[in-house]
Amino acid sequence: MEKTFTTTINGKEYSIKTGKIAKQASGSVIVQCGETIVLVTAVGSKDPKPEISFLPLTVEYQEKIYSAGRIPGNYFRREIGRPSEKETLTARLIDRPIRPLFEDDYNYETQVIATVLSMDKINEPDTLAMVGASAALEISDIPFAGPIASVKVGRINGEFVVNPEIEQMEESDIELMVAGSKTGVVMVEGGADIVSEKDMLDAIFFGHEALQPLIDLQVELKKEFGQEKRVFVPPAKDEELIAKVVEFSKDKIYEKVQIKTKIERQKALSALKDETVDKFCEDYPEQIKEIKGAFGKCLKKTSRDIVLKEDKRIDGRAFDEVRQIDCEVGNLPMTHGSALFTRGETQVLGVLTLGSGMDEQRVETLMGNETRAFMLHYNFPPFSVGECRRAGGPSRRDIGHGNLASRAISRVLPAQEDFEYTIRLVGEVLESNGSSSMGTVCSGALA
Repeated sequence: MEKTFTTTINGKEYSIKTGKIAKQASGSVIVQCGETIVLVTAVGSKDPKPEISFLPLTVEYQEKIYSAGRIPGNYFRREIGRPSEKETLTARLIDRPIRPLFEDDYNYETQVIATVLSMDKINEPDTLAMVGASAALEISDIPFAGPIASVKVGRINGEFVVNPEIEQMEESDIELMVAGSKTGVVMVEGGADIVSEKDMLDAIFFGHEALQPLIDLQVELKKEFGQEKRVFVPPAKDEELIAKVVEFSKDKIYEKVQIKTKIERQKALSALKDETVDKFCEDYPEQIKEIKGAFGKCLKKTSRDIVLKEDKRIDGRAFDEVRQIDCEVGNLPMTHGSALFTRGETQVLGVLTLGSGMDEQRVETLMGNETRAFMLHYNFPPFSVGECRRAGGPSRRDIGHGNLASRAISRVLPAQEDFEYTIRLVGEVLESNGSSSMGTVCSGALA
């Protein structure tokens, strides 16, 4: 039996429906505002995957071109499977606040799919998809410590606005996505013109208060449609073995984790890990994975304790102490601009190319075909962290980090009518030991 739950935010009705569509999913909901409609499903596999050591969660966000009354403009005239940049960024937005709310060691493959079925070109579907992901998980049998909800916060003429319409956002000097639970903020992402820290904090708290009706709506939904959660029993742990591993390795970890250079530190910790496994593998030959897991958790706790109890970073720096910074410009003779930015062991080559209007990026969106006169592309090759892996196209991470850098630089570019060139910036990460996306901002600004 289908039922609709409604609430009002900023004078608009928001609804969550369930009980009629996609009933073979573990949980499914239809979330609607205006004439924008998003179907969100959550499915959990029936069998665990004991061999994996991470949460097997995948999130997909799909914008169907038919939702805006249009036919795809590509040669095949259909969605061809490869997600757009907007779809990738939105999938990451959905993933980020829900991922920490699964149980530790949960190893059932879980998939959340958000599909935009209708888009009125007034109300953005991304916040609806984020709310729907939480709602679908809430009513499913998948263990989930929700609910959470999300809203977009803008500031127009000095006043905060929750979930502003698409046209209104063009006048906003703040664009902030806030996800939160009943009691706290879970995730924040956004950008702004040059505004004060206080204004950004006020925007976050405003967003957290504004999303509460969506939390209450999910509570009502779960009361009526929530399934009994499956029982998840974490793998049994040998507390005696864990205690032995910690006792053997904690002091050595404390010493080696404070080695200042990344490569030397990693080599020392890797050798210590092998030493720890060799120490206990003879007595516990079937528990190698547990020995490595205990070592890893001890390493994490030791690193956190140095930060939280000794008020310093693991390399000995104070919290307000920046690593050495070196800047070079004009490195590449045939480009329109280039710069090498190095901060400690993070190094990014920024490359600038200027073009004409014919070089603008053409993008098909639900709003129609758009052109973009500014592009920023972020590349993170495996050699930047001393690894060997297949070098292919941009990953979700590459797209996400490039978007972070783009948000920063785009806000300080000249208006297009004052600078008619197309701008392409590329951030080539050559070394990475923290915040390569912000290294891309710095190298791009220098280029």
